[in-house]
Amino acid sequence: MHARRIDALVLDNYQRAARVILANHLITRSYPDRVALPLIRRWATELREDLAELFGYRLEVTETTARLFPVADRLDPGRPARTVNDRIFDRRRYAYLALALAALGRAGDQVTLSELAEQVAAYTGRIDGLELAPDRAGDRDAFVDAVGWLATRGAITLADGDAGGWASDPEVGEALYDIDRPVVFALFRPPRALQHLHSVRGLLTEDSPASGRPTDDAARRVRRTLVERPVVYAAELPPQERTLLAQERVVAEVELFTGLKAERRAEGVVLIDTSGRLSDIRFPGTGTLAQVALLLVGEIADRVLDIDNPVPRRRFVPESEPTLARQLDDAIPESTVFVPLADTPADSSSDDDRPEDDFADTEPETYPFVDAGWVGETVQALTDRYGVTFAAQWQADVPGLTAEVVALLRRLRLVRDTADGLLVLPALARYRGAVVTVRTRRAEELFVTAADTVGGTGTEGI
Repeated sequence: MHARRIDALVLDNYQRAARVILANHLITRSYPDRVALPLIRRWATELREDLAELFGYRLEVTETTARLFPVADRLDPGRPARTVNDRIFDRRRYAYLALALAALGRAGDQVTLSELAEQVAAYTGRIDGLELAPDRAGDRDAFVDAVGWLATRGAITLADGDAGGWASDPEVGEALYDIDRPVVFALFRPPRALQHLHSVRGLLTEDSPASGRPTDDAARRVRRTLVERPVVYAAELPPQERTLLAQERVVAEVELFTGLKAERRAEGVVLIDTSGRLSDIRFPGTGTLAQVALLLVGEIADRVLDIDNPVPRRRFVPESEPTLARQLDDAIPESTVFVPLADTPADSSSDDDRPEDDFADTEPETYPFVDAGWVGETVQALTDRYGVTFAAQWQADVPGLTAEVVALLRRLRLVRDTADGLLVLPALARYRGAVVTVRTRRAEELFVTAADTVGGTGTEGI
């Protein structure tokens, strides 16, 4: 492992490069910033070998791009593509993004937004249930979101015009983009040809270490889990991986490579990222959702610790993938599968559809449970008390605020939402001492500034 041999004076620089490439699997001259690519190129050899040894990842670095090819052990619905305004992509936006990439791969050095839309619209005509009609505002907005995602990553660069003008009125507005072909080709590199797959499981990649030892494979899976999940709960891991998670060496290797510090508890491990270069969510953070989430966490902790009114407990059952896999597989158009080379559809009785077998000899953990009614009432009470400091869109939409806050806590793996409430996971307890301060606006102030919001103190981002 190169990190052990790097001089202490420059180790921090190497660890910063490691965090950047783990957080952004594609690095370009402009994404995520202009200093990232030179940083990765400086340490390309060391990063390539350490990533392969520790995680089984493959790193390709060129003059204009750095591309990390991770190993996917499981389907993860918690890391969706997002628009420049942080809205989650829906199916239509994903489809437009994929088709825009295909069109850009066949284009020249420049393309106008209307030309790209015309090409994508032609592609949608071959897909049942999908359409891009430039005369519909909803379609234009979705298409511009997909184009904006590509522009953020440097696949295309605005040379003239304005995409927003085209979205408002395609007869008047227009935009011209320069195409960065190396970035376009680096963006979409699936481990298997999609036309050869009957199931999304074919995108899950197996380890191929030189040693071929099962223990090495399991150690890589544990390290991958540590850098891919905000919190790793031992109860979610099969017995062999749970044993490895408890070993000092496996966790220490990830600490040395990333520069993060591990917080160990009986229930699991969390890597604390105070740098902000690996986490995609900073918590505690700014903004209404993060602040209400912190307030709700404090209320949940108080509720759980109230010995006079004990909350019920429920079994913690590791989440399984078969349902999500079946939903994705049902969406695959059979007409697009190249049958002669396609994988055989997975047998419903296969081991992949029964991941709980790994936990057959393990007694499930039980964790506190709070019902959905109490959660809704608590968010309403927080809104009544602090609502004047909330963003305007949430002051009148408490149910929507509740749903978004719960989704954030789920992404942080502080709770598990169920049909009738929330299962309170152990990591939530680390924020139970949050202190809320509300600044009162002075009479002479006409407007509330960004600082006039609900704040809290706690440990920096998971």
